[in-house]
Amino acid sequence: MASPLVSPEQLRARPGELIVLDARPGPDAYAAGHLAGARHADLDRDLSTARRDGHDPAHGGRHPLPTAAEFARQLGAWGIGPDDGVVVYDAAGGANAAARLWWMLRSIGHANVQVLDGGFAGAVAAGLAVDTQLPQVTAVADHPQHGWTWPTVDAEEVDARRASAAWRVLDVRSGERFRGETEPFDPVAGHIPGAVNLPFAENLGKDGRFKPAAELRALYDGLLAGAAPSALTVHCGSGVTACHTLLALELAGLPGAALYVGSWSEWCRTARPQAKGPA
Repeated sequence: MASPLVSPEQLRARPGELIVLDARPGPDAYAAGHLAGARHADLDRDLSTARRDGHDPAHGGRHPLPTAAEFARQLGAWGIGPDDGVVVYDAAGGANAAARLWWMLRSIGHANVQVLDGGFAGAVAAGLAVDTQLPQVTAVADHPQHGWTWPTVDAEEVDARRASAAWRVLDVRSGERFRGETEPFDPVAGHIPGAVNLPFAENLGKDGRFKPAAELRALYDGLLAGAAPSALTVHCGSGVTACHTLLALELAGLPGAALYVGSWSEWCRTARPQAKGPA
């Protein structure tokens, strides 16, 4: 299996070979300038059902997944077939929302997808062309799919796992949000009792690119403390930055962790237990 990452230099050497998706949230940044030929994947419209009438974050969180069939239809609209090479990027080191898009593509069964390491800024610094033109896209048939194939869990399952020594529940939000000192997005500050905290930002080096695989392996081996990656449940605020850590685990050779899509944005709106302070 190829690396889940591609460098700007590697992408520059393959002009026209790959379909590029810009996953920066909202339309403004894309309209102001994007990598030449890139399609836009909007977090609220394409990668979640956040804009739908009746959306209630208490049921699925702020960014619930669409159905796999809906996402397969969107991939076809972007002109992406099952054999196409895809590169996704954002402006936050993959955290918002390139890693989420990577996870969705892999989970639907599309193997040939990579996140652009260093994101939009790294690409610009490497001399990749930027423009404001909408690409000419030829739609293809809906992408083949058999549902979301990578593991996900719901709030009920997380509630059971958090109290068991056989499982690990990981919150990848910042330490301040985990401890309940601040909460910029959700109505309640705090964390799921029993969860541990390792912010997704720890996946990146000072240059904004992912740390080497061996360094990530050591980081997450320490967190797992002998448990298998399949015993790990990863969450964040709304199931977006959690995918950054799932990508880091893949890069480290530790695949198999589950995603709690609803994350804190769902959990904090229910009657389930909540905690503040360190783990």
